[in-house]
Amino acid sequence: MQQARTPTGIETPSSGFASPSFGTGTLTPSFQQKQRLGHPGSSARLRDLEEEQRDPKKKLLFELLKLYSPNDIRSIQEAIVKHAEYSLARNRYSIDDYVACEAAALALRDRLLESWNDTQQYYMKKDVKRVYYLSLEFLMGRSFKNALTNANLEELFAESLKELGFDLEKLYEQEYDAALGNGGLGRLAACFLDSMATLNIPGWGYGIRYEYGMFRQKIVNGEQVEVPDYWLTRGNPWEIERLDVCYPVRFYGSFERLADGRALWTGGEVVQAVAFDVPVPGYDTYNTNNLRLWKAVPFKEFDLDAFNRADYYKAIEAEEKATAISAVLYPSDGTLAGKELRLKQEYFFVSATLQDAIRRFKKIPRSMNQLPSKVCFQLNDTHPVIAIAEMMRILIDHEGLPFLEALEITRGCFAYTNHTVMPEALEKWSVPLFESLLPRHLAIIYDINFNFLEEVRKKYPGDDGKLARLSIIEEGEVKMVRMAHLGIVGSFAVNGVAELHTKLLKTQVFPEFYELWPFKFQNKTNGITPRRWIMECNPSLTQVISRWLESDSWVKNLSELRGILEHADNPEFQREWSEARMENKQKLATLIYRVTGIQVDPKAMFDVHVKRIHEYKRQLLNILSLIYRYQHILSLDEATRKQQVVPRVVIFAGKAAPGYQMAKNIIRLINDVGRVVNNDERIGDLLKIIFLPNYNVSLAEQIVAAADISQHISTAGTEASGTSNMKFSLNGGLIVGTLDGANIEIREEVGEENIFIFGLNAEQVEEERKKLNPSYVLNEKLAKVLEWIESGTMVDAKKHQPIVDSLRGGKDWYLVGADFESYLQIQEEVDRVFRDQPERWLKMSIHCTAGSGKFSSDRSISEYAKDIWQIEACPCPEPAFHADGHDNLS
Repeated sequence: MQQARTPTGIETPSSGFASPSFGTGTLTPSFQQKQRLGHPGSSARLRDLEEEQRDPKKKLLFELLKLYSPNDIRSIQEAIVKHAEYSLARNRYSIDDYVACEAAALALRDRLLESWNDTQQYYMKKDVKRVYYLSLEFLMGRSFKNALTNANLEELFAESLKELGFDLEKLYEQEYDAALGNGGLGRLAACFLDSMATLNIPGWGYGIRYEYGMFRQKIVNGEQVEVPDYWLTRGNPWEIERLDVCYPVRFYGSFERLADGRALWTGGEVVQAVAFDVPVPGYDTYNTNNLRLWKAVPFKEFDLDAFNRADYYKAIEAEEKATAISAVLYPSDGTLAGKELRLKQEYFFVSATLQDAIRRFKKIPRSMNQLPSKVCFQLNDTHPVIAIAEMMRILIDHEGLPFLEALEITRGCFAYTNHTVMPEALEKWSVPLFESLLPRHLAIIYDINFNFLEEVRKKYPGDDGKLARLSIIEEGEVKMVRMAHLGIVGSFAVNGVAELHTKLLKTQVFPEFYELWPFKFQNKTNGITPRRWIMECNPSLTQVISRWLESDSWVKNLSELRGILEHADNPEFQREWSEARMENKQKLATLIYRVTGIQVDPKAMFDVHVKRIHEYKRQLLNILSLIYRYQHILSLDEATRKQQVVPRVVIFAGKAAPGYQMAKNIIRLINDVGRVVNNDERIGDLLKIIFLPNYNVSLAEQIVAAADISQHISTAGTEASGTSNMKFSLNGGLIVGTLDGANIEIREEVGEENIFIFGLNAEQVEEERKKLNPSYVLNEKLAKVLEWIESGTMVDAKKHQPIVDSLRGGKDWYLVGADFESYLQIQEEVDRVFRDQPERWLKMSIHCTAGSGKFSSDRSISEYAKDIWQIEACPCPEPAFHADGHDNLS
């Protein structure tokens, strides 16, 4: 694509971009309504006739565009077969489960695109305010089942495929998890997109289309091995490549300030961001929103001169540099080159996103001062915060606005979500790196900081210490840009993601910002989508709940789950509840055997600890307690074991960052201890320790539905919120946890008697850490466990010495020792209730599900929309039909 220079030196494509709104005035009925009204054949789409009147030559085109894809079994079957033959080039002899899955997904996508196009048209027609959710991760998982569920087409597709000789449940397994995220940050973003569509909120997600995920985890000889996760090997049927939607993104170069206050940024490297769109259907609604992902491609695709000189590496250099930007999720930042690539990724996707959003805003002629009334950018953690400087650059250099006016508009458009209370996790970039890669943006950040510090200086005259602490630029041997500070200074709202987290932001992490701007700080407790996290992953329990509530409306109004408490004492309800849970445990036991070769008893307690491996999440506390448990079981005679010991299957899963050696050490310890315990005939089924590799959304769905207890045992004051605790609780799993993150609010909702809480609280953690010194005395029982490790009787002592050393001599920053005794005691309480009070255990499970209503992402998004975005729902109207299946235009 050729580039055109504007008077300010900003490159813009010389050809027009296709609108993301795809036509005008289209309204269609929801999938649910089409099912309810029983229209199996084509029906005409309600369209604005103005376009036809303007261009009568295209009358046939418009007539054909009015038609829906029919939703009867025969039509669905024809669509699947046609896609198998014409889209995938298969014949009758080569249509296996994988091809059937891809073809069915394409047939479903056809139907999603109809409502997707119409939804965007309706938003444009109503000129609604839109929210753009900027996230470096979107952990979407598999899309096929989710899309069928939300579109209410699962039964039709299942029957259609059954007649063709395919089992829909087996086809689900053919889909590869989209590797667009790694952990809770990305999964939260995916849940939020689902809720925005379900609640008819005009919103898009924006991120990067990574070719490789973080990595695919294998366990070899007990250790994590990382292999490339090329999830696009066989394509992605859900995305639409938008070659007509692309934007230039510049790096490096230099700039000169112009007399009118603008600047001309030239030179360096320019890449193009090409859009890939993924439809995001809402549940029980017509609205279908969008996730737009950016792929980096070279601005100049091929150096023919270099090729003709036989300099083949030079000929493809631009392509390699460009494609590296969107190649891998979270490249290692242990080197300068890795840090530079990370910063490139962050700027690349926010620059393309802002250009896209502003282009859409300007389709209707109006002043840029109106931008905050039509656009809100939600920054999911610090990764997209550079968007604040990019917006300033566009407004000043491209739109010609004065600095202060641009700053006011920018602040009116951005809201920042913080996801950590640990200062070391707050993103910072060195000034020299920033100056090299984004010279114009560093100058803008300095200008923002100067303006901000002048404001601080007026309010706190003479307090240079406060200026240094609040400054966006951190002084030191190497100056650093504090991205969290930029996020606070450049936004109109800052929110934490759990009540405790927000309190800590105000009192410990950003107390002086809170003192300066208390009105900016809000709490928005995280949530999860009940469509994915019970309706889809746990159909057996979903059916029980809907049957006893005599409705499935709770899926959109999760607080209605309180209604099951009316039946908590009913023996028949209890029987169905137990049977549903046992069915899920049997499925997980089958999976465990298939993956690990270890047979486990579904009647044992399934004790689950699954999440990213990190010292603060304290998988180490768990595995060290299991060494103690193992030795305790061996100390009992056989009769006592059978009488007292509760059989447990302890399930770990999670990835360690490639450069995080201590996390890898913990994985190795879990597997080494598990190998000893699982092969000890004296223990038998009394204790099994399982590590399931390559934890992802699809694996989580199976684990969440089957857990008896789940562990959320981070050191108090370190976990911002957590959402896996919400998923387990929603599915009737009991929580063992500290008073950290959302555990506190879960306890309030389910009742103190229905959750197992132990350990120090956040204030006590601060006090205990002050005691850490070389003579700090560890808990006696933990010290004994460390001696067992060092003795070599269980595991190779040399391999695990770094873990032992990390806990001794006052180095136990995450206070494994301080909480060890309390943890053992709460586990004894868990055993006692499970063994001696099965009816109480069952009722606790029911209460956990009943009390999970607050933790729907629908509630979270409703609060964001009302309190931060100030955006109202915009449901697209559903046209009525004549008896012949055509629109009633009256």
